[in-house]
Amino acid sequence: MTDVSIDEVVIPQRLDAPEAADFIAAIEVRNAVHAHDSGTRDEVRPPEEILPIWRKQEFEPKRMLVARLHGRIVARGMVEYRLGDAADTAWLHTEVLPEVRGRGMGRALAERIEELARSDGRSKAIVYAPSWRTGGERLHPPTGAGDVPAESRETRLLLSLGYRLEQVERGSRVSLPLDAARLDALLEEASAVAGSDYRLHLWGARTPPEWREGIVHLLTRMSTEAPSAGLEEAEDPWTVERLIADENEAAAGPRTPFVAAAEHVPSGRLVGFTELVTPADRARPVDQEDTIVLTEHRGHRLGMLLKAANLAELERREPGHPAVITYNAEENRHMLAVNEALGFEPFVYEGAWRKDLP
Repeated sequence: MTDVSIDEVVIPQRLDAPEAADFIAAIEVRNAVHAHDSGTRDEVRPPEEILPIWRKQEFEPKRMLVARLHGRIVARGMVEYRLGDAADTAWLHTEVLPEVRGRGMGRALAERIEELARSDGRSKAIVYAPSWRTGGERLHPPTGAGDVPAESRETRLLLSLGYRLEQVERGSRVSLPLDAARLDALLEEASAVAGSDYRLHLWGARTPPEWREGIVHLLTRMSTEAPSAGLEEAEDPWTVERLIADENEAAAGPRTPFVAAAEHVPSGRLVGFTELVTPADRARPVDQEDTIVLTEHRGHRLGMLLKAANLAELERREPGHPAVITYNAEENRHMLAVNEALGFEPFVYEGAWRKDLP
């Protein structure tokens, strides 16, 4: 590949900065790959929406590489880290334009970002790889939940690089608007089961100061309570400082959050929350982000209560989006049952792969 070069991208502070050209070109690669592989534009995102995510470097360090063919950016690779107990782990990802696949660029980028992870002191790599192919021989994770195509390009590459499939995630989609009567019925039923011991709170871009400690606790628990199979993802600690920094960066972008949280009235503590994030363009889908109900408060229909209330709030305040998209571990039967009751249907499966770095 003498006509291919690999370079690290400087993450710009602004998109109109002179050094932003490579970042913008890398996001164009991302969007072209998503649109081609999925057959939809659901996951196509403008650079101004993605830049705030990449500026979150203090608590979520990231690095991006690009591959150039005859000077043109045609592929990108990413490595992302965490702090605290999760500091031994790197999350890796590569994307290659369809028209230049088969030339070894995906492998070259994958090997290079592994080198970055090793040089940065990481001993474990995790890759989430979308698998769009259906039919044919399937590969199953040790959990026994879900599968991915055994002979797809991404599967063959990851196996050849020494990764092992540990988990399968389901991407699900529900069309909007939801049937209002059905949503009201689900919300009423969940409220009746939850009873007077639980109270809902709704907010937008900024967590109210009185709930910051509660959200920080829930975000930290999210990193260990979500099913992770053999990935063995360590605790990702959140602090109020990190929460405020995260919200500041998000506020610089064009997306709008909708948060629903559940308070346990006897203790005055938050015990669950869910978040939807909407793009500025109402012709695009909404992202369902984190949802958690603490283990000790499950069995009260709080998952349904939170999601149904937040979806109802979305329809009241920002109607017109075509769908909501969410991802869950295939063995997370409780949360999948909530989603299915709301009308979510699977549209893609992702393999979650692990490699211990020598």
